[in-house]
Amino acid sequence: MSSVSVKNVRKNYGNLEVVHGINLTIEDGAFVVLLGPSGCGKSTLLRMIAGLETVTAGDIEIAGKRVNNVHPKDRNIAMVFQNYALYAHMKVRDNMSFSLLLAKKPQSEIDEKVAWAAKILNLEPYLDRYPRELSGGQRQRVAMGRAIVRNPAVFLFDEPLSNLDAKLRVQMRTEIKELHDRLKTTTVYVTHDQIEAMTMADKIVILRDGYIEQEGSPLEVYDKPANLFVAEFIGSPSMNLLKGEVRADGVLLGEGTVLPLPPVHKAKLGQKVVYGIRPEHLAVGVKGTPAKVVVVEPTGPEMHIYADMGGQEICAITQDRLSLTRDQMIELMPRLDKVHLFDVEGGKALV
Repeated sequence: MSSVSVKNVRKNYGNLEVVHGINLTIEDGAFVVLLGPSGCGKSTLLRMIAGLETVTAGDIEIAGKRVNNVHPKDRNIAMVFQNYALYAHMKVRDNMSFSLLLAKKPQSEIDEKVAWAAKILNLEPYLDRYPRELSGGQRQRVAMGRAIVRNPAVFLFDEPLSNLDAKLRVQMRTEIKELHDRLKTTTVYVTHDQIEAMTMADKIVILRDGYIEQEGSPLEVYDKPANLFVAEFIGSPSMNLLKGEVRADGVLLGEGTVLPLPPVHKAKLGQKVVYGIRPEHLAVGVKGTPAKVVVVEPTGPEMHIYADMGGQEICAITQDRLSLTRDQMIELMPRLDKVHLFDVEGGKALV
């Protein structure tokens, strides 16, 4: 079993605490993404699992063994970094085999493992090249190959795709996920890109300011955000969040504009709330709540319509080829089973 357990872990730099008593269980064979904005503590947590940062308080266990004081090389983990961290003076073959040479493995075993990894990652034509002769995507494959030849208990990825262009990031996302599906190795992956998290993870752990805000499957955190931060952070374009007050006939936004309430909710009459609805859950042109068009962005498969509703900005997505102009009045109807209500004070979900 290669599970990872983080038990009430804290991290201090002097008097500054940056990770606040995190508890997290990563099951054997899972692909878990630590997601959050810069400075939220995700890379610090990953580096504590790797042993590159000390733990101020709490315990980290890998495969049931406490590893707080175990040297990184003895934790049976392999880490892939954002900047590849390849040896420039070594050819691809030597980069991939270096850790096995240090471990004094037989040459026949080294050759076999390097050939196996190179085949999986389509690196066979590049084994005798230097890193400077490779593209960014090829270098990242080499870094992954160097990790998998060790057959570790846990893979750790620290924003490995952030240096690649958009098209290559999409390709590498697929390759990393396919690699995990093939090897079934427990994987912890750090990113600030919620699209990466949604497309790759079995479980997403959303962090902010050193705390876990929510954890769950990609669709769980997308469909049922626990609070305003998660609702806004997950999704592109992000969820519409409109401030209003609960009335008997709906949520009053301002200027007499009212949005209908979901059939089941925990809000009280007169309560100040934030009304959440994702752009794709707004029907355009059917009888609903009026809004004034501000900007229309055609993306090809969809149109993003930004409008003013009761003095607040709202975005709707449609696949219809509508001819809309600035200041044109339209009507938007939310899918009531997809409406979210949040408490203004604490930001907690009320649905």
